[in-house]
Amino acid sequence: ANEWGSISAWAYGLTKAMDYLVNDPDVDASRIIVFGHSRLGKAALWAGATDPRFVAVISNDSGCGGAALSKRQFGETIAAINQNFPYWFSENYKQFNNAESELPIDQHGLLALMAPRPLYVASAAEDEWADPKGEFLSTYYSGPVYELYEKKGITEAVMPSLNQPIHNWLGYHIRSGKHDVTEYDWEQYIKWSKKVLY
Repeated sequence: ANEWGSISAWAYGLTKAMDYLVNDPDVDASRIIVFGHSRLGKAALWAGATDPRFVAVISNDSGCGGAALSKRQFGETIAAINQNFPYWFSENYKQFNNAESELPIDQHGLLALMAPRPLYVASAAEDEWADPKGEFLSTYYSGPVYELYEKKGITEAVMPSLNQPIHNWLGYHIRSGKHDVTEYDWEQYIKWSKKVLY
């Protein structure tokens, strides 16, 4: 029942890529950021939580099982994800189908595991299945752990306006558009990474 699902396996694959990159003389291993979109946004968060060699973590539109708060039960729920993608998580995760209130933790705890490393979470306004508000609140609620390291999180529990990014140590934006990785997303990630890593 505790056997890995695909999300953990993909995260493990990301750490194996890191094993190679840290030994490649053409790569600056102190600047490697793990990034993922959608299901790989979930995997990137788990890779970042389990492998501190990633200097920063970026999760794009990761939703349920990623950055979004599960207890909100908005958009994709635990029951929906376990029905549609039963191989993504362990069998034990199914005990929380339609029982999110029974979870001992929520996704902001996962985000807090990145601390003190920089973390960026992004949402899309038309991607309600991924629960943009839940992604934002999870990022906000992980802030107190970052404060322990004297790193600036998100200071207000009010979502920013569309296309108005927050480029603190804890970064966030919600952009117009659908579930995708766009040029706008990449522009924000590059600006943010230059700010926090250089």
